[in-house]
Amino acid sequence: MHDFFKSFRFKAILVLLAFLIGVMIFAVTKGGYSLSGASVVNTVTKPFKKLSNTVAVKIEANLDKITNATEYYNENQRLREEIGRLNSKLSDFQDTKAELEELRKFIGIKEKHEDMILSEPCKVIGFTANDPFKSFIIDKGSDNGIEPYCPVVTAEGLVGITIEVSADTSVVRTILSPDLSVGAVSTTSGDTGIVEGSISLAIDNNTKLIHVSKENNLDLGHLITTTDKSGLFPKGYSIGTVIETGVDSSGLSSYAVIKPAVRIEKLSSVMVITDFNGKDSSYYEN
Repeated sequence: MHDFFKSFRFKAILVLLAFLIGVMIFAVTKGGYSLSGASVVNTVTKPFKKLSNTVAVKIEANLDKITNATEYYNENQRLREEIGRLNSKLSDFQDTKAELEELRKFIGIKEKHEDMILSEPCKVIGFTANDPFKSFIIDKGSDNGIEPYCPVVTAEGLVGITIEVSADTSVVRTILSPDLSVGAVSTTSGDTGIVEGSISLAIDNNTKLIHVSKENNLDLGHLITTTDKSGLFPKGYSIGTVIETGVDSSGLSSYAVIKPAVRIEKLSSVMVITDFNGKDSSYYEN
């Protein structure tokens, strides 16, 4: 110990303390304050007090975490469960909102087409894999009064027709398909034709009005609707609008490219027309 007081380290510590005390005295006297023994001690020890207080706060916080860990865990679990319940309520709200929207559309169709008998809203449960014409499956079938060859619609327009029906599901062929032919007319010009899809147009979710007279008055923006000539579709249901016109390769007739009123690739629900005035029952029985 005697050697320590004579060592360079001890002398360095004394010099450092003397320097710090000198700086503190200068700072205080520069500000016009008088010094007392207590104030000098307070000034010297203030940084150490601050450090000790910081350490004490951290220790207290860590001790609190340790001693109350179970309580914090339980509270965390309670909050997680509460968040789960709120998310469930939000999901139920969104489902209810969607159902109400579908019912509103259902009522809208009934008001516009009072002669139709419609199924309840059907959910689209999946699109057919690798089908460029976007056929899909709905969650209603024969148990809901649906038969093959029933028109499938939304409030916006014609979607297609049922082709395969089980007790609780149905496959829908869309108007993008070349295997579905729909008698159609322009509500503006009165020009008629047949709506049939093609692989080239289906890529862009469009279809085609063919067998149109060369002496037609079709123009861009004309609304194309169904006719009742086949007995397969009700009259006057929207199909889509004309976005292009031209003469077919044979030169014998004209055509029009149709943008469907319904965005088939975005469908989440539809309705099925199970009966309507002018329906040809013999077609459905074959």
